[in-house]
Amino acid sequence: MARKLFGTDGIRGLANAGHMTPEIAFRIGAAITYQIRKRVKHAPRIVIGKDTRRSGYLFEPAMSAGVICQGGYVSLTGPLPTPAIAHLTTSMRADAGVVISASHNPFHDNGIKLFGADGFKLPDEAEEELEALIAGDALDSSRPTGRNLGRAVRLEDAPGRYTEFVKQSFPDELTLDGLRIVVDAAHGAAYKVAPLVFFELGAEVFPIGVRPNGYNINKSCGAVHPEACAREVLKRKAHLGITLDGDADRVIVIDERGQKVDGDVVMALCATRMLREKTLRKKTLVTTIMSNLGLERAITAAGGKLVRTAVGDRYVVEAMRKRGFNFGGEQSGHMVFLDHASTGDGLVAALQLLALVLREERPLSELASAAMQRVPQILVNANLTQRRPLKQMPATMKAVGQVEKKLGAKGRVVIRWSGTEPKLRVMVEGDDDKKIEAYANDILETARRELA
Repeated sequence: MARKLFGTDGIRGLANAGHMTPEIAFRIGAAITYQIRKRVKHAPRIVIGKDTRRSGYLFEPAMSAGVICQGGYVSLTGPLPTPAIAHLTTSMRADAGVVISASHNPFHDNGIKLFGADGFKLPDEAEEELEALIAGDALDSSRPTGRNLGRAVRLEDAPGRYTEFVKQSFPDELTLDGLRIVVDAAHGAAYKVAPLVFFELGAEVFPIGVRPNGYNINKSCGAVHPEACAREVLKRKAHLGITLDGDADRVIVIDERGQKVDGDVVMALCATRMLREKTLRKKTLVTTIMSNLGLERAITAAGGKLVRTAVGDRYVVEAMRKRGFNFGGEQSGHMVFLDHASTGDGLVAALQLLALVLREERPLSELASAAMQRVPQILVNANLTQRRPLKQMPATMKAVGQVEKKLGAKGRVVIRWSGTEPKLRVMVEGDDDKKIEAYANDILETARRELA
């Protein structure tokens, strides 16, 4: 069954339109509770969190009503990072977790992410089963009544629980005493907890992006716009900046010179040290097809291996769990340290990097510049007139093959449809900036003609 609602990271779209409506949210809440009720003897327990979008007020009660309608008990956390919901789901022995967030998208979008009782995102098959339930009539023909209805409670201490969990991932023998850190929470889900984590570990914190109004999430700030954090780092003469996205499951770091340190560089730094300390399981880092070729070369030179997956942190995690690896991530800033968390966590990742910086007693800019030699990479994308499977686009795939032949072992081509937007993305890597830009645009233009 082809999924119609779920993309690479749950459901996402324009709030109160299309498939991102309160009616759908209600049925998702009912469907996941219905599934759980079939396999457990107790009333299903669901944790529901959200980010700071205005439309969260629309979807939170709708989702809760769906759970209650099927006899489930809801714990509402209010605005809290996605990884916090994953953690609370396991620590509270809940049966599932739900996050209402569109991550790095602008405020007018929203989304729904689902976690199982183990704190991991649901696999594709489970989402397909949910879609079948949502589209069918089983939810309407089997509803508890009377005393069998569920209920909802507000989990007032949820932020404190998560803050303590994150701090426990930082080495006991280290503190952040003496460090000046800018923390940009993107006016999102971490606006309270993010500055608190670094402050309680001893840093002097300069918070920005901590005044959400329902409309300013990710607007000119956060991981999508790290230049805001970079300016503040320079202004405050800070040692570094931590910039999160709207639901705080990814992080982009700014060094003391105001330069961006993306996920590839952070992975290169952490993975090579883990190789040295023999803590990187099977000497393998897991990342996606979008990570720079320079990262692969850096890991190989350090005696390790790199495994690539489809785009999406869920696929990184699935590969890690299936093959016994413990560290992976994405260029965009999703970092998954399975020894500490079950999903991407921007705060946990930031603390792992800070521990590395403290131990090596060198500026982040110096460490980052030596971490890997980036291969020139160009990414172009466009909204096309129709969305067709790539295997049904022979002219485009022929153009891809021709470019791959020209690049040989010195480059790569990645072409894919976006999992969250109606866009075709073309990424080309190679040693010559001008050539790879021309190659990427040629492929995209071929696709545009083929679909016209």
